[in-house]
Amino acid sequence: MLNIFRRRPRSQDSEIAPDEILLDSSNLPEFDQDQLEGRIEQPLSRRTLLLAGVTLSFLSLVLIARAADLQMIRGGAFAAQARDNQLLQTPIFADRGAIVDRTGALLAYNNRTSVNEDFAARVYSTLSGLGHVLGYVKPPAKDSAGEYYRPDFLPVGGAEKAYNDLLAGHNGLTLTEEDARGRVVSQAQVEPPATGQKVALSIDAQVTHGLYEAIAGRAEAAHAQGGAGVVMDVRTGEILALTSYPEYSPQTLSDGDAAAIKNYNTDSRQPFLDRALTGLYAPGSIVKPVVATAGLTEGVITPQTQILSTGSISIQNPYDPAHPTVFKDWRVNGLMTVRDAIAVSSDVFFYEVGGGFPGSPGLHAQQGLGISKLDQYFSMFGFGQDTGLKGFPEQTGNIPTPQWKAENFPDDPTWRLGDTYHTAIGQYGMQLTPLQAAREAAALASGTLLTPTLLASSTPQRAALAVDPQALQIVREGMRQGVTSGIATAINFPFVQPAAKTGTAQVGAHNEYQNAWMIGFWPYDNPKYAYAVVLEKLPAGTLIGGSAVASDFFNFLRDNAPQYLN
Repeated sequence: MLNIFRRRPRSQDSEIAPDEILLDSSNLPEFDQDQLEGRIEQPLSRRTLLLAGVTLSFLSLVLIARAADLQMIRGGAFAAQARDNQLLQTPIFADRGAIVDRTGALLAYNNRTSVNEDFAARVYSTLSGLGHVLGYVKPPAKDSAGEYYRPDFLPVGGAEKAYNDLLAGHNGLTLTEEDARGRVVSQAQVEPPATGQKVALSIDAQVTHGLYEAIAGRAEAAHAQGGAGVVMDVRTGEILALTSYPEYSPQTLSDGDAAAIKNYNTDSRQPFLDRALTGLYAPGSIVKPVVATAGLTEGVITPQTQILSTGSISIQNPYDPAHPTVFKDWRVNGLMTVRDAIAVSSDVFFYEVGGGFPGSPGLHAQQGLGISKLDQYFSMFGFGQDTGLKGFPEQTGNIPTPQWKAENFPDDPTWRLGDTYHTAIGQYGMQLTPLQAAREAAALASGTLLTPTLLASSTPQRAALAVDPQALQIVREGMRQGVTSGIATAINFPFVQPAAKTGTAQVGAHNEYQNAWMIGFWPYDNPKYAYAVVLEKLPAGTLIGGSAVASDFFNFLRDNAPQYLN
């Protein structure tokens, strides 16, 4: 008899999961079996877990053994090696960009055949006259341990400093690991150098050289302390020539020639002074064209107005009527219109236009501009202000005014008629730089005040002068007359037709010296270039002056650069 109460064997799976119930052959194709969909999960076996634990334990033991080897067994050796090895950062010196003139001639460039293997030496043109406009660089420098404490070229003055952001480029970097014996363990370049950009200046190096030689020759012959010259394009403001005498050699300074540098520092003529931009000089009669322009524009005179110069005019002294104050002309010039007065540079004419004249027996009264109007027009032509030459230091100069006198001469602050007279002929406290004088000449030629630039192909920056255009034309005619029949006939050439104005200013405690100027432009009918030259501190009475320098310069252009005359 069967025992219906016999216990049945217990199944290993006591219940069926819902997904097992729902999973059958009809719905299985709906699952992505490659992504394990539709598959029944199974728990990991004890064997699998045991194998994973053994593997992880083995890897841990390997890491612990390696750490023990590095830290405990060989740790001392590695620590010593770390102490002995050095990681050096070495600059890879970038080449500076070249400096060229408007024709593409190299003025400053690099030479990698020098004895220094780390960087290229800077090489400068050997043409005279370029020292101040180029400046120079001091090369990278090492300390006593052989490490570079100055890893860059240091620009000093001129275009090298003004355009250093373009020229400098960017140094690269090399990382070098050395052991205690100085042997290279590893090396890697982590940053490549970037070469600087080429800078094209507006100057013509040959023209600048010719202008410098003309100034130097006349300065040495006349025992002048120095001189300077500027040539500017009246259409663009680009500077064609900019030079100062005496100068320094950029190559000598860059190479660090100690003996030559000592001579420069002890030279009483101050070769480091950039006279064209920072030299201040009493301008004398070169300001008279501006006074004439102001007088014509303001209606103080007309083109037909005549003023008589008998060699001087006398102004009654209110404090001592028996002894009038006498203001002399440089010679008896007779009856003159404004054109004549510019051509012969009459002082009496411009005394009266500048300050007026109350009249006297035989002489008519003349209305004057007054010091406020003189100040206004001098400022309009750029006197007493920075010219805007970017990157280069300048002096602003001075226009004498009653306020200026009160501040500088507190013991005698009263502004007198004689102060106006002397200001009107470029004396008293008037001071200009040669660049300002060249800018004045360009303004007279073009009717606009240009911002000068030393970069080639620059966009012109100009401001129209608030003057009567006919007044400017009359002034230009007077300046041309000065060349053809006045006191500037030294430059009356058949191969070029300039217009010009000379100027001589007395300087020194006892007027024992003089500055000798000439400004002008050419060609007269269609002006393209303006210029200013000055010889500094000539002995009083010297006949050699700015006219002689300009004459030599125009002859140089005829023989060496006629393209600037045609």
